[in-house]
Amino acid sequence: MATTRRVRARRGEGVLLREEILCAAGDLLAETGTEDALTVRAVAVRAGVTTPSVYLHFAGKEELVEAVCLRAWDELGRIFAESRGGDPFLALGRCGRAYARFALDHPAQYRVLMMRPTAGPGVPPAAAAAFGHMVAAVAACVREGVLQGDPETLALGLWSAVHGCVSLLIAQPSFPWPEDREALIAHIVHMAGFGAAMQSRLPRALPPSARLAAELDDFGVRLADAGGTQSCQTDSV
Repeated sequence: MATTRRVRARRGEGVLLREEILCAAGDLLAETGTEDALTVRAVAVRAGVTTPSVYLHFAGKEELVEAVCLRAWDELGRIFAESRGGDPFLALGRCGRAYARFALDHPAQYRVLMMRPTAGPGVPPAAAAAFGHMVAAVAACVREGVLQGDPETLALGLWSAVHGCVSLLIAQPSFPWPEDREALIAHIVHMAGFGAAMQSRLPRALPPSARLAAELDDFGVRLADAGGTQSCQTDSV
């Protein structure tokens, strides 16, 4: 079968060629579900360009794979923006659940960007972006007073909890997870959020377990009497 050779790009067309290469790589990733398929040669064939043309824009496979994954990651910023607004604690919960759903909807990209060692120095762009979104949501809760402490420290704890959940779901698909994945995510987000809210208010020395259980039961009853339980179960952290 005859192949069509691309003519040499004119000045100013390099950006367009780079986008075509990324689109081709993204299609391959979506079809195969693994970054192993994104060889420079396979992407070049898919984009209808020569292998040297790919190397003009990407130093190698690793750089190409990261670039195509970051394209999907840009969507996370929009999702976080849509999740914020209104009561900050409820918004924090929406952000946590949105992050988890995004990761599970893009497992190959998430593995590449968040579940393997970083080759280069410094904080990877994907991690920096995700952490920035989380800090912004947490800082709103600190200003409201529902969370107490340093927003970055609190965000690290919350992010670690949600990341741990989705990483296990992605890396261990054969584990007997509950059928209702959304309920599991909501459970993890609830534990992390309410745990963060409680932790900053706990005394240095805790009472014995039986006394602690009684105090927590009483706290739950008082929240229910205040009408807080219903709203938290439906739309909070």
